[in-house]
Amino acid sequence: MPAESIMHFYFNWAKERIDEMDAALALLEAKAPQMKADAREKADQLIADLKRRRDEFQVLARKHAEAGEVPWKSAQTQLQTQWNAFETQLKSYVETFAKQIEHQQAIFREVAAAQIKAWREAADRLRAEGAKMVAVKRPEIDAAVKQMKAGADVQFERLKEAGDQSWSVISAALAESRKAFDKANHAAWETLKRNPETPKS
Repeated sequence: MPAESIMHFYFNWAKERIDEMDAALALLEAKAPQMKADAREKADQLIADLKRRRDEFQVLARKHAEAGEVPWKSAQTQLQTQWNAFETQLKSYVETFAKQIEHQQAIFREVAAAQIKAWREAADRLRAEGAKMVAVKRPEIDAAVKQMKAGADVQFERLKEAGDQSWSVISAALAESRKAFDKANHAAWETLKRNPETPKS
């Protein structure tokens, strides 16, 4: 199997988080003009800090995207630390500026939509890689794609149920969905790893 196929797990892992960051930032930037001047200055600073963290995450992810599996594994620890810092700062923003449940739910909806999109895109990439397999190996790949899509549907329903809860419940639902995505993503790409690409005759 080509090295780039093995790297899809790491790519999906990083992209899912970048998409969440982008979704949250887009909403925060859209809401900032609605704040009073004194609150807006503080909110703008927090948004700028969140952008900086997102940008640092992207730079590190891109740097290791071509490096191979071993460097990615070591970089993933650093990326996870940066992700955790972003989440902590987002929580600070929510606790300071998004006290209204409607604002929290809006953030949640945007981030949840980014997660669901990541599930679907990962399944599509897996299907595309699976199409390169010989017919004998396709059933296992097709089953992995089906399982990933089913996982996306389950997580989507769970996220919908959590959508009208408190930020702590919403945040926990997002973390659970992210963990399920990582597990499904890893299992799917391990399936491809076990089934090396064979030229079709």
